[in-house]
Amino acid sequence: MNFIQKRDNAQKWGLSSLQKITAALRMFAYGVTADFMDEYVRIGESTAMESLKKFVKAVVDIFSKEYLRSPNNEDIARLLANGERRGFPGMLGNIDCMHWKWKNCPVA
Repeated sequence: MNFIQKRDNAQKWGLSSLQKITAALRMFAYGVTADFMDEYVRIGESTAMESLKKFVKAVVDIFSKEYLRSPNNEDIARLLANGERRGFPGMLGNIDCMHWKWKNCPVA
């Protein structure tokens, strides 16, 4: 994952692994921009973006076969049964639920 603290050309320690991972997680979880990380974690925009890309690549490499895949027939049947039991029939075809009437919907 390359979240390793390294020395620069002047032999000074660079950013810690914790700073890089914290920046990646905050950007991913909260949707904040890379330049926001400068104020919060004291990390530059380009380093924050690089950390985020490495984090996402690692997640995909580790979890893609089991969790980040298209559903098979068994998965679809299970999801449809769960949805119907909870009052959302055909939920896979209508993931955004825009077809449901919301009785308390605020109106301008």
